[in-house]
Amino acid sequence: MGVLSKLELARLGLKSVGQNVQISDKASIYGAGKISIGNNVRIDDFCIISAGAEFEIGSFVHIACYTALIGREKIVVEDFVDISMKCTILSSTSDSSGDFLTSPVIPAEYLNTKFAPVWIGEGSVIYAHSLVLPGTYISAGVAIGAMSMVKGIIPPCEIWAGVPAKFIKKRRKGLFKMTEDIRKRYMVVNKEIYKDL
Repeated sequence: MGVLSKLELARLGLKSVGQNVQISDKASIYGAGKISIGNNVRIDDFCIISAGAEFEIGSFVHIACYTALIGREKIVVEDFVDISMKCTILSSTSDSSGDFLTSPVIPAEYLNTKFAPVWIGEGSVIYAHSLVLPGTYISAGVAIGAMSMVKGIIPPCEIWAGVPAKFIKKRRKGLFKMTEDIRKRYMVVNKEIYKDL
């Protein structure tokens, strides 16, 4: 995977970007001025990040290939989140009732697009091919099983899977000891803009 250099990252015009950020040169970024990225982040090939509103990616985050994070509302991805390949995170969707049209090239008066923020809590993992719908709040320490469709509030440290996703079982909390250890050992610093380029 070819990654953008510090100079190329600066030229994207991100709102802020931390240290050790690896964004594939095959990823697509839209609305860069609304996107903040922490430290130690990797965004792989063929990802699409399209920010219609404020968009925050924390530190120690991995977004795997072919994943899309798109929408006109805020999306927050907290620290230590892992999003597996071919996941889709949406903060806006069309009305499919038949009373409205659905394409983004249609004049707004014929649309009924719904917007709601999405939050993915610290230490959560979303496994491959999953869909997260607008208005979803994934609490800290959650695991979403592969090929799941998620909507609503997911309580902390639970495993959910299915279409629609349902509670499977509790998840152990040992991951939080590791995230705290990483914070202490690697001294996660505040996000910073590359001002020296």
